[in-house]
Amino acid sequence: MPTKRAEPVTVLSLRRLSLGAPEPQPKEPKTFTVEDAVETIGFGRFHIALFLIMGSTGIAEAMEIMLIAVVSPVIRCEWQLENWQVALVTTMVFFGYMVFSILFGLLADRYGRWKILLISFLWGAYFSLLTSFSPSYIWFVFLRTMVGCGVSGHSQGLIIKTEFLPTKYRGYMLPLSQVFWLTGSLLIIGLASVVIPTIGWRWLIRIASIPGIILILAFKFIPESARFNVSTGNTQAALATLQHIARMNRSAMPEGQLGEPILDKRGRFADLLDAKYLRTTLQIWVIWLGISFAYYGVILASTELLERDLVCGSRSESEAVVSVGVSEESQSPCYCHMFAPSDYRTMIISTVGEIALNPLNILGINFLGRRLSLSITMGCTALFFLLLNICTSSAGLISFLFMLRALVAANFNTIYIYTAEVYPTTMRALGMGTSGSLCRIGAMVAPFISQVLMSASLLGALCLFSSVCVVCAISAFTLPIETKGRALQQIK
Repeated sequence: MPTKRAEPVTVLSLRRLSLGAPEPQPKEPKTFTVEDAVETIGFGRFHIALFLIMGSTGIAEAMEIMLIAVVSPVIRCEWQLENWQVALVTTMVFFGYMVFSILFGLLADRYGRWKILLISFLWGAYFSLLTSFSPSYIWFVFLRTMVGCGVSGHSQGLIIKTEFLPTKYRGYMLPLSQVFWLTGSLLIIGLASVVIPTIGWRWLIRIASIPGIILILAFKFIPESARFNVSTGNTQAALATLQHIARMNRSAMPEGQLGEPILDKRGRFADLLDAKYLRTTLQIWVIWLGISFAYYGVILASTELLERDLVCGSRSESEAVVSVGVSEESQSPCYCHMFAPSDYRTMIISTVGEIALNPLNILGINFLGRRLSLSITMGCTALFFLLLNICTSSAGLISFLFMLRALVAANFNTIYIYTAEVYPTTMRALGMGTSGSLCRIGAMVAPFISQVLMSASLLGALCLFSSVCVVCAISAFTLPIETKGRALQQIK
C-alpha cells in the first residue's frame, strides 16, 4: 500500500500588534542662511539709508581725488613748481592708494568691513586737514600721499552695500552710486571756483574734509556686515543685525535658526590665485588696470587736445603768436596759469558726461549681464578713442570726449559690481583691494601716454589706448563666471 506523502506545514508566528501611535522621531531644527534672510526680508527703508550713507562715501572720495586737479595751478604759483613736481603730487596720491588698498582689503576680510571703513575715514579726514597747514611742497606731497592711503579704504562701503542688498536689487542700486561720485566732483569744482579766488586753497581743503567728518558720525547707523559676522562665528551679532533690518523694513525673518559654518581661513592672498578663481582673478586685474588707464587717459587727454589743438595736427594760431613773442620769464618752467571761470565751466560740462549713459548701463547690467555689458562698453570706448584722431570741429571734439567720459564711467560701474559679486565673503574685500591697487597702476601710467606720447604721436597714443580697451573687452567677454542673478557666495 503506497505511503501517503506528508504535506509541508507552514508555521505562522503571531506577534502582538500595538495599535498605539508610533513613537515620534526627533526632527532636525530648521535653519536658514544669511542669504536666505536677506532675500526674505527684501528691500526697504534700511537699504535706502544704507544707500545714502554708504553711497556718500563716493562724495568724500571724489572730493579728495579731484581736489588735486583744482588746487594744482595754485600750488604751482605759490611754490614755483615745475611740471614734474605738480604731476608728482597726483602720482604719490595714487601710490598711497595702491599700497593701502591691498592692506585694507586684507584687514577687512579678517577684522570686519565696518571697522576698516571707519579707520580709513578717520585717517583720511585727519591728514586732509593737516594738508591745509602744509608749510612747504614736500610736506604737501607727503600729507596728500597719506590722504590717498586713507581713501583706499572707502571701497568697503561698496562691499557693505553689496552684502546687504537682495540679489535682484544689486544691479540697479550699485550703478546709481555713480551719482555720488558725480556729486562730489561737481561739488569740489564749484567750491574751488568760489573759495580759491576769495579765501584761498587752504580753506578749500578744510571745507572739502567736512563731508568725510559728517559721514564718520553717520556710520553708527550702519551695522557690520552680517555675512562677515556669521563667517567669524559671531552668529548672535549677525542675527541681531538681520532682525534689526527686518524691523526697519517692516518685514519678517525666515523660520528657524541662523546657521552657517565658521570660516577660519579668511583674507588670504593665495585664495585669489586658487585654481577655482585663478583665471577670473587674472582677467579681472587686466580689466581693472585697463579701465583705470583709459579713464585717467581720457581726463588728461582732454586737456591736451583742447588746449593744443593736436587733433588737426597743428597748434592754434594764438599759441603760435604767443610762442614767437614770449619773454624769458614766460619761458620759465615754473609758470602761473590760474583757472578762469570758463575753465571751471568746461570741467563741469565734461564731468557731467560721466552719468550720461547711467540709465543704459543699468539696463545692460540687468538684462545683458555683467560680462556682455562690460564687453560692449569697453569695445565702444576703443572705437571712440580712434574717433579722436578725426580732424573735426570743436563741438565734434567735445562730443567725442563727452561720450568717452560716459563710457569709461560705465566701465567702472560694471567692474565694481562684478568684482564685489564674484568673490565669496572670505576674500571679497581682498579681491576688491587688489583690484583697486592695480587700478592705480593704470592711473599712474596714463599721464605718460596722454601728456608725453600724445605730444609726439597723436595716432600712436590713441591706438595704444584703443588697443588696451580691446584687450579688456575680450577679457570681459571671456570671464568664466557670470554673476547676474547669482547669490553671493559665502565660501569658495
